[in-house]
Amino acid sequence: MAYTALYRKWRPPVFDDVKGQDPIVSALRNQIKTGRIGHAYLFCGTRGTGKTSVAKIFARAVNCENPDRGNPCNVCKSCIAVNEGNSVNVIELDAASNNGVDDVREIREEVRYAPTEGNYKVFIIDEVHMLSNSAFNALLKTLEEPPSHAIFILATTEMHKLPITVLSRCQRYDFRRISSEVIARRLKELTDGEGVAIEERALRYIARKADGSLRDSISLLDQCIAFHFDETLTYQGVLEVLGAVSYDLFGELLSSVLEQRARDCIGLIDEIVMQGRELSQLVSDFIWYLRNLMLLKATNMDPDALEVSEEDMAALIAMSKRVSEAALIRYIRIFSDLSAKIRNVTDKRVLLEITFINLMHPENENSLDAVLSRIEMLENKLKNGFVPANNQHQEDYDDGLFDMYGDEMGTSVQGAGQMEETVEISRSQMDIYNVLKNSWSTFAKQAQSHLAEMVFRETYPEPGSGDNQFLAVMTNPVKANLVEPSTIAEMVRAIKAVSGIDCDLRFVCREVTQKAKNFTTAEEVSTIFDFPVEEVTD
Repeated sequence: MAYTALYRKWRPPVFDDVKGQDPIVSALRNQIKTGRIGHAYLFCGTRGTGKTSVAKIFARAVNCENPDRGNPCNVCKSCIAVNEGNSVNVIELDAASNNGVDDVREIREEVRYAPTEGNYKVFIIDEVHMLSNSAFNALLKTLEEPPSHAIFILATTEMHKLPITVLSRCQRYDFRRISSEVIARRLKELTDGEGVAIEERALRYIARKADGSLRDSISLLDQCIAFHFDETLTYQGVLEVLGAVSYDLFGELLSSVLEQRARDCIGLIDEIVMQGRELSQLVSDFIWYLRNLMLLKATNMDPDALEVSEEDMAALIAMSKRVSEAALIRYIRIFSDLSAKIRNVTDKRVLLEITFINLMHPENENSLDAVLSRIEMLENKLKNGFVPANNQHQEDYDDGLFDMYGDEMGTSVQGAGQMEETVEISRSQMDIYNVLKNSWSTFAKQAQSHLAEMVFRETYPEPGSGDNQFLAVMTNPVKANLVEPSTIAEMVRAIKAVSGIDCDLRFVCREVTQKAKNFTTAEEVSTIFDFPVEEVTD
């Protein structure tokens, strides 16, 4: 005997077995019990939510010889004929492949004849939105005033594609997505009936993976059972069959991002690829993992609401203490963008690796949440007593001086690092400077000033001063504008609004001159900055 797929074998035979659609089931049963049966019904909803199953139960119930509380008996001659597909009173049409006006004309011809047995002829048109405009027009009159023995049931996943003239002639029922909890209970009934041993964690994962579709969940379960036949179906086994990744691995990936361990992160991605996991699915599941972390941190939700096991919940709680809400929102935004792109690229792995590396470097972005992430990273470093290496400190300062002078003067500044011997720049001041340096464009937009954008491009720590003292360096033509108090206040407000840093800006002017070679003394620095030498700490 040919094998029957589980979703067909376990199709609900009566209204009592329909899961997750209680309001619709109650309404249809009451109509059958009271005899107040309409002539046209429209069943809307996403795939796998029970539209066709309810339509077939309803078609059996209206002609059943021994109905029970609105349910068909499934043992009378009429019910058996419908179940076997031999009934002349139930006509099914797949509008996806039979969408022309001639197909609708056949229905109109069939409607004219009364049923040979039973009370009603039921016409079930699946995927009705696929009918052509001419087919809809041919159906309208019959749909509005059919004979008393005719019932139309239209099913669709895309209700918005139906003409308003059709919608107004039908009783509309919206089938909602089924919750993971309801799906898990139904899958438990199914596995018990089939004699399949399965872990609770695996059952819950399949239920969540189905995304509100009971039929999809049963199809996934059928696939997993076939792969692990006569074995206990474990959580790890389900992940292998479906090409998914466990929460433990997601935690390792996020830890490598938070700790900026790029090599470990790339190694984990390589491991995932070698295991044959689907990278598009990895992105979707990682977004869900980040979403659960965000909800847990923001609302302290319980495991049932998050639809995770107790084991996964403990790992989520531990991870939520290590990452901020702002960072999670940034990660979700980045991976949501990746989800839209990765399906259409040839080398998904490269795009995924680039995305994870970008997570570790918010300085590559100009968005507000990236700026907040950079500030958070800086605060954590300062809180933990972070002290940059001397060579890193020197290179950062060299790069800043080169940005100031190199392009405009065309002179060598390779010896600029020697300034550290004569001019003191505190390490805290340098850390704050690095935050500001990477956020010029954001500050400028906040200040809403072209002048602000120019100033921020050339703002540097003031040698020998406090941690929050900075020099805004400009050339002579705009010197008069820089000394305005309103300008200073505008800059300071912009920095404070975006970064939370209180700065004391002092405006100085510099000449474009050849005297700037090899800044090794305080006197030469003061020549360029145009302020008295005694203000520089040697």
